[in-house]
Amino acid sequence: MRLLLVEDDVILGSSLKKALEKHAYGVDWMQDGESALAALEDLSFGVVILDVNLPKLNGIEVLKSARRNKNMVPILLLTARDTPLQKVEGLDSGADDYLIKPFDLDELLARLRALVRRRDGRTDIVLKCGNIEIDPAAMVVRDSSGQIAMTAKEFQLLKLLMERAGKYVTKNDIEYALYSAESAVESNTTEVIIYNLRKKLGSDFIKSIRGVGYMVEQ
Repeated sequence: MRLLLVEDDVILGSSLKKALEKHAYGVDWMQDGESALAALEDLSFGVVILDVNLPKLNGIEVLKSARRNKNMVPILLLTARDTPLQKVEGLDSGADDYLIKPFDLDELLARLRALVRRRDGRTDIVLKCGNIEIDPAAMVVRDSSGQIAMTAKEFQLLKLLMERAGKYVTKNDIEYALYSAESAVESNTTEVIIYNLRKKLGSDFIKSIRGVGYMVEQ
């Protein structure tokens, strides 16, 4: 999933970006409010992590502007201040969730998953298609014989296809969801991941039509 991270602290931002990428998010990292707002206007994201105290334009202003522009992407605010007034301001401005620094990475990941489930109107935690099931919280894939080993990108691509089961997903949509803007993506990267998934799940589990995309059946 494509994620926008807006954090001006270089050490925190860099470590968060690496940690999120290990969990198969494609992360675009911005370090000021103006760049974040421009990214929100030009690009589409599955979820946003937005620091409140930013240079050029603070997080609350970015949030309000995004909502005025009818951008309803799930936004999780980060702040070092935990006063009730600031929490109320953030939530009333359109934030979907709020996390106080310092925070635990596992809690952040759980909150992101919850935001995406709410966005998609899903209450289920485990996704199932045929004899394959995915537990997003544990990053585990299973079939009738047990757990199947996956790389982070294999897991995220399979999760994307299973979330959209019954619909073809284009190669461009896959690359956009899995990689950040600055990532160098080889022309056959998606095909290689699909090939590896078919070896693990069975050649018929992922359908494809040349020029259209990939799909798993419901």
